[in-house]
Amino acid sequence: MIPLPLGRIAEITSGALAGMADPRAVVRGPVVIDSRAAEPGSLFVAIKGACADGHDFAARAHESGAVAVLASRPVEAPCVIVPDVVAALADLATASVAGLPGTTVLGITGSAGKTTTKDLLAGLTARVGPTIAPPGSLNNEIGHPLTVLRADAGTRFLVLELSAREEGHIAYLTRIAPPKIGVVLNVGTAHLGVFGGREQIAKAKGELVEALPADGVAVLNADDPYVRSMSGRTQARVSWYGRSAEAGVRAEDETLDERGRARFTLRTPSGAAPVRLRLYGAHAVANALAAAAAAYELGLPVATIAEELSAAEPRSRWRMEVTDRPDGVTVVNDAYNANPDSMRAALRTLGVLGKDRRKYAVIASLRELGDESDELNEEVGRVAAEVGLSGLWVVGENPWPVLAGAKGAPAVHVPDAAAAAAELSARLAPGDVVLVKGPRAAGLERVAETLLGGDAR
Repeated sequence: MIPLPLGRIAEITSGALAGMADPRAVVRGPVVIDSRAAEPGSLFVAIKGACADGHDFAARAHESGAVAVLASRPVEAPCVIVPDVVAALADLATASVAGLPGTTVLGITGSAGKTTTKDLLAGLTARVGPTIAPPGSLNNEIGHPLTVLRADAGTRFLVLELSAREEGHIAYLTRIAPPKIGVVLNVGTAHLGVFGGREQIAKAKGELVEALPADGVAVLNADDPYVRSMSGRTQARVSWYGRSAEAGVRAEDETLDERGRARFTLRTPSGAAPVRLRLYGAHAVANALAAAAAAYELGLPVATIAEELSAAEPRSRWRMEVTDRPDGVTVVNDAYNANPDSMRAALRTLGVLGKDRRKYAVIASLRELGDESDELNEEVGRVAAEVGLSGLWVVGENPWPVLAGAKGAPAVHVPDAAAAAAELSARLAPGDVVLVKGPRAAGLERVAETLLGGDAR
């Protein structure tokens, strides 16, 4: 982060110094919310969560070298006391990025694929200059400013994910770090129960393009009608990507190899180059195109873009991680999260990867889908049956719609991840393929961990 004295931090956050805090003491970073990550020069942010209160760990953070604590009440350490710690964290990030005129902010949103696209785009921007991007999916009101505060005077690019739990959430995040380039991937069925319909989801996702300046660029998916309609909601120039012929950055001659990895020709307005992805699934093509279109707007040559995309490996855990065990069993760990669109994509990738092999899947019923929950979960079951599974385990609550959709397939309900892992472990034989995928709350990464002998990576 930009070095800041405590007096300036108190001014930015409308806070008051306490606990013998020296206003001249300088915070150089990092800004952390885990006291175990505190180090000399850091700022510890005391977040009160559902299971723990960061204020209880303030003294430990200070002993580890934290200059001070951003807190909502006095603690046993030098501190800056503010009315709302999360709001103060956002204010600090806003002031920090405003002091970095040489940093370009790129924002990515969509119902599915944000993290993969973020990882690909961060790899591309790193070809041009120092890049900061969140590890995993730090895309909410806490993770977003923490990522922004990692940037300093040497940072050329900030590549950020923006999630939406409700209308106005993305607009809030864009005020913390105003983007110059905004990428919208898709409008799917994730969180239908929260938003009420795709139109409402599109409205929320479109807050990203509304935040772009007139000299910015909106990178939009030409293949998604909800995303296409966002072109009328921005003052920025629009750049289209996708598989359709009208997209300026598009995929041509697309094929999948025997492992379900895509090959295609990357076509841009200034030329074309071959891409051979190391990521799994046809759905990875759209993510690669979105990253390519944003990188093209930054001036990267098409050959460089294609080279980086072809070299990119999965960076974030539990997202289509394919591991071959010594006995020939292949485990596909895609357990980080799930929605109807990503579940269908993962199952279809299993169908390709498992051609002429026994295929198994461990999944859980999808949540936050509102009135369409049963219908969408039944569709997941139908797709599971269509790929020719030798066994399907549905873990946890409300499995019945999935089982109904998978009628005719060998599908069963089990109470938890441990039961699924035990039953599956007893059945696997060399050459089998297993997909593990479900909503975050299901914790299905534990199944993959068991199957891989304690390594869920």
